[in-house]
Amino acid sequence: MSAEDFSIVTDCESLRCQDSVLEINKYKAQYEALVKEQQILRDGIDTNKYYAKEFKQRANEKKALSEEENQKRIKATQKEKERCRAVQEENAKLQKEILRLKEEMQSLDCKNSTLKKQTEISTAVPERKVVFRGNTKEGAHAVSFDVNPRMVYPMEGGTALITFEEKDVAQKILNLKDHSVELGDCTINVQAKPIQFLVPSYVEMETQVCPRRILVSNLPKEEPEERVLDKLDIHFSKKKNGGGEVEDKDMLHDSGTVVITFVDDNIAKRLSDKQDHEVDFGRKKYKVKVTPFLNGEISQMKICDSECMRTVLLTGIPDIMEKDNLQDHLEIHFQKTANGGGEVEGIAYNPLGHTTLALFDEDSPQNSQSER
Repeated sequence: MSAEDFSIVTDCESLRCQDSVLEINKYKAQYEALVKEQQILRDGIDTNKYYAKEFKQRANEKKALSEEENQKRIKATQKEKERCRAVQEENAKLQKEILRLKEEMQSLDCKNSTLKKQTEISTAVPERKVVFRGNTKEGAHAVSFDVNPRMVYPMEGGTALITFEEKDVAQKILNLKDHSVELGDCTINVQAKPIQFLVPSYVEMETQVCPRRILVSNLPKEEPEERVLDKLDIHFSKKKNGGGEVEDKDMLHDSGTVVITFVDDNIAKRLSDKQDHEVDFGRKKYKVKVTPFLNGEISQMKICDSECMRTVLLTGIPDIMEKDNLQDHLEIHFQKTANGGGEVEGIAYNPLGHTTLALFDEDSPQNSQSER
């Protein structure tokens, strides 16, 4: 090979080498670009992972916060519901209280109306003559009315009631219990027992004005009862006297007053409002007083045991002689101090096979006066 041929070969190889270098540099640049692009992608993936993590964390925090707020809202709603329920219950209680107070006010209005009626008639009561005899009483600080008790005691056959002047004597007879009473040739054995009653210790009454009845008082005592009733019937049945048809009339002997009942309801009030009425009895006219008639009903009563301190019940008395003779023997026996007795105030004997009703009155000291 000549030198010229060699140079031609060398130049060709040099050109090929340059092309290879260029191609290598090209691929190298592409590689570096790919590496750079890969790095950018890797950095983008890392960034996305970071943001995804941050988003997830924030989402969890938001979720937790939302759940917490939701729980708070639920609790607040529950509290409001409980408050509403409490308010409703309180409202229901207040409604019941209002209803109760209305009923109580109606009851008080009714009582007030009744008391008003009683107040209106308090100055129109039957006249009773009273007199002061110089007696005084301690502790009379309140206005009150005394009720005198009268109790009827049914005596069994073969018993006797004996009242002593001193209660100590009666207690001594009761303590001895068994007593032998001499009746001439024979002796009888009797037993002494206490007398006990169930009596009212407290009585409360509700009264109301009767719309058809009137109470007539201040009547003439010298006129016969039948004439008084007839004249009152005639007078109060006439319309010009403010009266009307009379249904019934009744004399109350313990108070000396007359109760007149009318057929209609509007007559009694008209007559009692006038109060004073002049009734013609033929020979003379008398001024009588008309007051409302009160119907009373016991609303409350308390009962207690009461023992007769001066009266003793004698039982087991045989019927062996006449009533008066046997009663005299009993009185003589229990008057003797040797037999434990004392002064006898009263005695009643009821033989076997008979029934006697004994009347008990109030046991109060006579002519009692308080020291000044």
